Amino acid sequence: MKAIQNLWRMTCGPALNLAPVEGEVAADVVVIGGGFTGLSAALHLAESGVRVVLLEAETIGHGGSGRNVGLVNAGLWTPPDEVEAAMGVADGQRLNAALAAGPELVFDLISRHGIDCEAVRNGTLHLAHSAAGLRDLRSRHEQQVRRQAPVRLLDAAETARRVGSDRFAGALWDGRAGTIQPLAYAMGLARAAIAAGAKIHEASPATSIERDGGQWTVRTATGKVRAERLIQATNGYAAGAARPGPFTPVHYFQLATEPLSPAQRGSILPGGEGCWDTATVMTSYRLDRAGRLLLGSVGNLEDLGARVHRNWARRRIAATFPSLAGIGIEAAWSGRIAMTGDHMPKVAEIGPGAVSIWGYSGRGISPGTVFGRAAAGWAMGDSDTFPVPIRPEQPETLPKLRALYYETGAVLTHMLPA
Repeated sequence: MKAIQNLWRMTCGPALNLAPVEGEVAADVVVIGGGFTGLSAALHLAESGVRVVLLEAETIGHGGSGRNVGLVNAGLWTPPDEVEAAMGVADGQRLNAALAAGPELVFDLISRHGIDCEAVRNGTLHLAHSAAGLRDLRSRHEQQVRRQAPVRLLDAAETARRVGSDRFAGALWDGRAGTIQPLAYAMGLARAAIAAGAKIHEASPATSIERDGGQWTVRTATGKVRAERLIQATNGYAAGAARPGPFTPVHYFQLATEPLSPAQRGSILPGGEGCWDTATVMTSYRLDRAGRLLLGSVGNLEDLGARVHRNWARRRIAATFPSLAGIGIEAAWSGRIAMTGDHMPKVAEIGPGAVSIWGYSGRGISPGTVFGRAAAGWAMGDSDTFPVPIRPEQPETLPKLRALYYETGAVLTHMLPA
């Protein structure tokens, strides 16, 4: 296998190479974090004529936005009925409606700004890994039909034709969704925001964040930004003085094969849908533009279980798609998910005129874009713009222990036959 690296970094095109912030800079809004949320906020603010400066500690998309599977899904992992039960009917309906429209916002931005990010909008397939999984999909299908979503429940034969594998008992197809190259999307948002007037700086971790004289001052090693409003959008990758919201870190890894042959591409995911299954330790499948198969699952490739995860992934590829047994692996990487106890995204006030946004629990692209646009509205004075109420931070219960539980469960699962 070639050196371990992130496929999205390999295929996203030239780096932005944005200079660190220097000297004292005045703005209306300062954004910390160069992922989907922060970039969406910066773009929508700049398009409204607001002076916005975005500070990224590393490079654009360094965190979860550049390690994502690339599934542009509608809604959360949690079914909509459960969202409304957890949040209350009114708040839950509002969140469900906002995120149901998330893919439309993502693909509209891609089209409007000419973002080259391998966008394919042929829907996604939620795959039933067992009879119990199929029962779960039937429930999800019924809930989505009640909300007039463009979904279809597929039988095993139709699922096998669409996936190229007879491993699954059925699937739920969602026509609102699709796939993208996530890092290229993030970089495209950055370019669009800069073109609209936003100032974006890489290699600019906050060394201090202070409230002084009615303004926020964010200092870095080379400069500082003063602004009336502050948006912290670091999610699972806070650095420096940025204080992360409470979450449990859960890791997800992916392996990318060498490009499939024309014959293999004609039978494996021929429609280009992105997929994931109903297993507790889930597996995802998709193709990129070059025809590489990407397989992902829960687990950390930078921890002790890395070899277990990689070996299992090779076995799973061969078991699901026998024609790919022994295929070469070109890239492998993992990322950190900010998982909240109730699996709901969070917005908290962290000071006068300052909010922190986090906790997409594995669904970053659409929700991040939606919440970033909402953050722009909040910064411009709309106090009711977020799809969830702004509430004080609530501590997570034993996050380190829960993180160990998820990783240990993934390692033990991946020791079993694929």
